[in-house]
Amino acid sequence: MDSPVTDSAGTPPEPDPRADDEPPTASPGADGDDTAADGAEAAGAGTQEAGADEAAKAKAEAVPDEATAETNKAEGEADAKAEASEIPDDPAVLPAADGDNPDADAPRRRHWLRWTALGTSVVVLAASGVGWWFYQKLDNNITTDTTAEAELRTYEKERPKPIAVDAKNILLIGSDTRSGEGNGKYGRDDGGSQRSDTTILLHLAADRQSATAVSIPRDLMVEIPSCQTSDGKRSRKQSAQFNWAFQFGGTACAVRTVEKLTGIRVDHHMVVDFSGFKDMVDAVNGVEVCLKKPVDDSDAHLKLPAGKQTLTGEEALGFVRARKTIGDGSDTERMERQQQFLGSLVKKVQSNGILLNPTRLYPVLDAATKSLTTDPGLNTLRDLYDLARGLRNVPTEKVQFLTVPRQPYVNDPNRDELVQPDAGELFTQLRKDEPVSVVPAGQERNSGNEQGDTQRDEESPKTDEKPDDMGPSSATPTPTFPGTNAAAGLCE
Repeated sequence: MDSPVTDSAGTPPEPDPRADDEPPTASPGADGDDTAADGAEAAGAGTQEAGADEAAKAKAEAVPDEATAETNKAEGEADAKAEASEIPDDPAVLPAADGDNPDADAPRRRHWLRWTALGTSVVVLAASGVGWWFYQKLDNNITTDTTAEAELRTYEKERPKPIAVDAKNILLIGSDTRSGEGNGKYGRDDGGSQRSDTTILLHLAADRQSATAVSIPRDLMVEIPSCQTSDGKRSRKQSAQFNWAFQFGGTACAVRTVEKLTGIRVDHHMVVDFSGFKDMVDAVNGVEVCLKKPVDDSDAHLKLPAGKQTLTGEEALGFVRARKTIGDGSDTERMERQQQFLGSLVKKVQSNGILLNPTRLYPVLDAATKSLTTDPGLNTLRDLYDLARGLRNVPTEKVQFLTVPRQPYVNDPNRDELVQPDAGELFTQLRKDEPVSVVPAGQERNSGNEQGDTQRDEESPKTDEKPDDMGPSSATPTPTFPGTNAAAGLCE
């Protein structure tokens, strides 16, 4: 049989469509020898490929398949997890962590992390709730005097303007009212009448590096303006002793009287009653005093031996109120005793770290807020905290106490009047937020006396040398007045 005829001798035949699937077969013809040779070569290649497949199959039977090994490993891990899930959550029966397999402890770690987070959240929420309850309780203790605020706004145009930015002037009034819980035993309550038993103008320097408390005698003769009374009427303008202002028109009348007397703007006011004072002393576990002689004063409910001792709240109240049985019986000496006692109280609060210890601070704040009546600018715990924080870092020797310069009233020796120009100088210094200093009575400078000048010279070293370009010295000596400071204490 003849071979197929091609279109061109040089053109190869079309490839067999089965070439990729089946080995080629020899076909006779002119090129039969070559074709046969090619077929034999292809047959040999096929035989080699078949041998290679047989070898690979034998090797696969001898060596485990990698996929099978991975499958077996995954099945083993699943079994281990199933066994781990059967372990109870009780930590007492948990096995020790497997160092070779850290993933085995992952469920337990997540379990304890969840419980720790939950416990921490509960504690934080509980603490926040308790803290908020205490805050609200203290906040609600404070009484706001809106009547005084309205009266002062009515007379805003006649009030002094503040001069020193950030300096604060606070009028502290100790009320002798017999009304209210615990106050009745100190005397009869005549229809709720009250007078200012103690009045102190507290000046806080703008830099909060000093505090000056100036006592205003209750018997000091002053000009009291026309004030609105508790029954809605108005009192007449008159010259009278200072503590009548509080009786006539309450806090607003006392504030306006002080501002007319001193020219100093009163920024805030606080009124404290007898019970509140006692509770604050008890909250700091008493205040130490020293008595040269025993005291027995039925009017002040006070009976004490001589010597050093710590007074409770009830005893402390009698101590600062007594007049007839301690010293010469004058109101002047009583004010000095009050100043010394307050200095000892401040010293104890600062030295014992009460302001930095919430556990010890809370009873003091509770006692203070229960007894306080304030203006709207100081009627929250936050306001009082900011005030206390400003006082916290004032050195005790810079917490000063003094009384306005005064002398017996010319028309009645049982009353007082201001000594000028000393009183005016004191008021000017405070109004401008400029410093004053205090020294024990007898060492002060009164109208430029020689002894006071010597005191200042000892405190400030002299120097006659000045730089050529500085000119004459313009430094003004710090005015000095009789008084005390919190560092001195009652027993020093």
